[in-house]
Amino acid sequence: MPAISFVLNGRSRTVTVAADTPLLWVLRDTLGMTGTKFGCGVAQCGACTVHVDGAATRTCVLPVSSVAGKHVTTIEGLSPNRSHPVQRAWIEEDVPQCGYCQSGQIMAAAALLAQTAHPTDADIDEAMTNICRCGTYQRIRAAIHRAAKGA
Repeated sequence: MPAISFVLNGRSRTVTVAADTPLLWVLRDTLGMTGTKFGCGVAQCGACTVHVDGAATRTCVLPVSSVAGKHVTTIEGLSPNRSHPVQRAWIEEDVPQCGYCQSGQIMAAAALLAQTAHPTDADIDEAMTNICRCGTYQRIRAAIHRAAKGA
């Protein structure tokens, strides 16, 4: 098995796992980053979303070898104390219901705002393709707009 090195939440990490192991399982099982969730296993629901070099990326089907030399940020690395504007807005808008999908939703929203500082509803609809079984989409949209205003 090859040694694969990447930067995780600002810290260099090297793992020795099969190159085709999905990044999700390396994050959760090997590195203990359990904030990133397993949902569907086919990159459709978005519960496993993290940032890879700043882009929202679904990790359940992404081979760990594809992040060699890259920067990966999980929900744990977004901020040390929930101070990221998206996290604050999520709390202020009371977005979570069951909460299972929320780490992926927050990561997708943070990536959107890093690219588009003041997104329109259409921008949000296009970027936010993560599934929320509880249907909190209106609160998600409100939180993104709040975060864009600086919460």
